[in-house]
Amino acid sequence: MTTRQDYQSDQEVRWCPGCGDYTILASVQNFLADIEIDRSKVVFVSGIGCSSRFPYYMNTYGIHGIHGRAPAIASGIATANSDLTVFVVTGDGDALSIGGNHIIHAMRRNVNLKVLLFNNQIYGLTKGQYSPTSEVGKRTKSSPLGSIDYPFNPISLALGAEASFVARTIDMDRKHTQEMLQQAHDHRGAAFIEIYQNCNVFNDKAFAELTGKEEREQNRINLEHGKPVTFGRDGEYGVVIEGATARLVEVAQVGIEAIHVHDEHAFDPTAAFALSRLSHGPYGPTPVGVFRSMQRPVYEESLDQQILDAQAKRGPGDLEKLITSTGTWTAN
Repeated sequence: MTTRQDYQSDQEVRWCPGCGDYTILASVQNFLADIEIDRSKVVFVSGIGCSSRFPYYMNTYGIHGIHGRAPAIASGIATANSDLTVFVVTGDGDALSIGGNHIIHAMRRNVNLKVLLFNNQIYGLTKGQYSPTSEVGKRTKSSPLGSIDYPFNPISLALGAEASFVARTIDMDRKHTQEMLQQAHDHRGAAFIEIYQNCNVFNDKAFAELTGKEEREQNRINLEHGKPVTFGRDGEYGVVIEGATARLVEVAQVGIEAIHVHDEHAFDPTAAFALSRLSHGPYGPTPVGVFRSMQRPVYEESLDQQILDAQAKRGPGDLEKLITSTGTWTAN
């Protein structure tokens, strides 16, 4: 039997008191203990930011990479070591600003890695500048008159990049977070989990509409496979999808049969994308849970098969012959 302590390193955890990162760390450690995974088969890769201290606090293998490059490093690890469970821990700035190109291509290729994107809608480590997910009008040190940048919707971005598993959870909901981690772990291929994470220093209560005791009952839409998408204290509201557009309705007015039944395994991401557009952030009714979970070829499995096929057809490769085959010269 393993416990959370088995996955805790000897390093002092150094985040601001009250930071949502503490809760996420506990959720991940408890999850790994629950599945009793071999610590030597787990790797955490991070970039730069508050979230990127994560590898230091895990009693597993880990790499603290450079800004935005964690998906590239993790792709190499996962491709060369298919028996490992590889996590990318990143933030909204690290992943969606300088790392935007890397994150979308890791998703597109369907590399077998699990991305945990901590979204606090702010740059925390560098002291409160607006980030790629900050709302329009956000006043910060770098946008004293209010940001005029239109923010990313991370779920829409992941779906558009053809991620085969896409989910959203909230730092304070440890049970739900562990459920999302379990499903992502069981999924073969690229898994993307957006975690709404409170930065109580630079962007406190950004997610209050989904975490407040009264507000969450009216605003949190829990996605469950095979069930109608309803929400509200008594399930009085629901979601209807017409074409590629999702809209909110009162169930009593349209009837339960008109409410969209969630199919997270659908190959076509249109419905999942429509659900992701119900809110462009944690404002008003916002879906949480698994948006998409479907199977398609995994990058490293396809690569291994390609190599085997080539060896069967042509025999073992000759590196020296390849290097000297053409276009070589000697420099004095």
